[in-house]
Amino acid sequence: MGSTNRNRWSEAGTRPVRIANVSGGKSDPGYQMLRQATQGDVDFLTGDYLAEVNIAENAVAYARGEHDGWEPSALEGLTMSLSSIRERQLKVIINGGALNPGGLARRVQSLVMAQKLELKVAYVFGDDLLPLIKDNLAHGDLPAHLDSMNQDISLSENSFDLKDFDKKYAVSANAYLGAGAIVKGLEAGADIIICGRVADASPVIGASWWWHKWSSTDYNQLAHALIAGHLLECSGYVTGANFSGFDEYDQDDLIDIGFPIAEVAADGTTIITKQKGSNGIVNEDTCRSQFLYELQGDVYLNSDVTADLREVHIQQIGKDRVKVSGVVGQPPPSTTKLAIFYNGGYEMEFVSNATGYATAEKWKLFEAQIRYFLKLRGYTDKTFQLLDFQVLGVPAHDPRTQFSSTTYSRIFAQAESEEPLRMLFRAVSDHGQQHFSGFHLSWDLRTVMPKPYLAYFPAIYPQDALKHGVALLSEDASDKQRFDVAPPKKYQVLAPRSNYETASPEDLRAWETVKAKLGDVVQARSGDKGANINIGFFVRRPQHYRWLQSFMTRDRMRSLMGKDWRDGYFIERCEFPHITAVHFVIYGPLGRGVSSCRLLDSLGKGFADFVRDRIVDIPKVFLDDIPAIREERFAWKRGSGF
Repeated sequence: MGSTNRNRWSEAGTRPVRIANVSGGKSDPGYQMLRQATQGDVDFLTGDYLAEVNIAENAVAYARGEHDGWEPSALEGLTMSLSSIRERQLKVIINGGALNPGGLARRVQSLVMAQKLELKVAYVFGDDLLPLIKDNLAHGDLPAHLDSMNQDISLSENSFDLKDFDKKYAVSANAYLGAGAIVKGLEAGADIIICGRVADASPVIGASWWWHKWSSTDYNQLAHALIAGHLLECSGYVTGANFSGFDEYDQDDLIDIGFPIAEVAADGTTIITKQKGSNGIVNEDTCRSQFLYELQGDVYLNSDVTADLREVHIQQIGKDRVKVSGVVGQPPPSTTKLAIFYNGGYEMEFVSNATGYATAEKWKLFEAQIRYFLKLRGYTDKTFQLLDFQVLGVPAHDPRTQFSSTTYSRIFAQAESEEPLRMLFRAVSDHGQQHFSGFHLSWDLRTVMPKPYLAYFPAIYPQDALKHGVALLSEDASDKQRFDVAPPKKYQVLAPRSNYETASPEDLRAWETVKAKLGDVVQARSGDKGANINIGFFVRRPQHYRWLQSFMTRDRMRSLMGKDWRDGYFIERCEFPHITAVHFVIYGPLGRGVSSCRLLDSLGKGFADFVRDRIVDIPKVFLDDIPAIREERFAWKRGSGF
């Protein structure tokens, strides 16, 4: 369990480093840090508290002095865990500092002093580029869009109109920093390092890099650590959460699941596991799912290293133990990601319900009525940034309850000013007594009234222009020492992302097929990256993979999206043969990103299960294999067959 009688840091480099995740988002509670600190033998606690919009959503309040700038759950975890961290000689690296990593570090330093603990606290600085970016924007200098290298896609939905800069002003601009400052802090003796917007995997890369004394050009090792960090960064997502195969396991095993641990060896190869006795699942399926999550193809870019993923292997080696290997490292790109959030305007939504008979005709009438009232007052689609009429749900055949007979409509609208949105609400109100039969409301003025929204511009920024580093605090919480970080020694020129169909596809007519849901034989995971949805599919039998490769083409992906496909979208496709997976990036469906997306599923997380629910032609022999596959998946719990 770790104790003050053992100097674990004398073991650095002599064994794999054990890195425990304590958070995958700001909602993960503080006690998860305490659990990882006390329930097993680990060396590092790392946590990812930031989604892309976290920093932006508090930026205005922080600038006004109305917000601390850090994530409260990060402080909660440290407050609960400091004494255990000291007792067990652990080190902590988290990005919960958000807008104000120095402020959180100083707050933690005060707790350390109050409890008379011998812990050194540091913070990473240099990710906040807002003053510089505001100045550049004011002079008409807009950074390049993250997807600008791809000449096949349209960036119109993600445009940032410079002539309206006085209205659409930036509220945050943060560069995704690498692990260099973290390594510097550990070398200076820091026990707790508070970061702001570092890359999600940087805490794990930094811990592994320092422990094994790698150099900045040990690219294969760094690339493996990058993927270890990617697997850990979403906490429970690799131990059974957000997992399309959940229905193959006992529900009780998926309640209050344990968070993951990565054991990173000197060569970078990694074993993913969790605390013994904790709920959850660590097997090839959960690890493949998280590996495929939020990828942008078969090359993973990071500030410290580029990871070539084409030869990745994911292999079960024991109960709740999965080995990840085969990642190839290359020099990093010369740029890093820069997340710019700006005031996009105003938005509102209006929700109403329809019950029963002739539902489709009812919603057609409703939209026509609203558009008529808007047109009378001189408002068209061009008046709005976005005016979207959405129908959600399908009434049950022969419904047994009114709930099962009910669908709802969501009008989602955005505009430069509040006035068009208020007129839209006026149009809804004016038509109030002209509604179709069965109409009723879900009335909520919090959503009906216009409110400001943030839009997202993912950009790139030169690594050589970054000025960042780490500050070690003194006992009085002032900066005792500051260490600047040099840019990477070497870069590589980026090539266009891989985009290909499978070589020598099988003739799909060779299989005897039956109509079934794609998800009956195929697992998947999807997520967001700015405007784009990424989705990875995999099968659990090697003999099923040739069919998946041949079946899941770009055209098939378009077809499976059905009426959700739009002509402005673009698809990239690649394969991961050693983990029997096919991966797609679909450019465009999420508009200007999560904070302003028109979709209910603004993070793209539900997309995979929508596609898996589609009825397709499945080889009958594959469906015959499913009972045996499900039995294998139960074996992990019994400890037999892992």
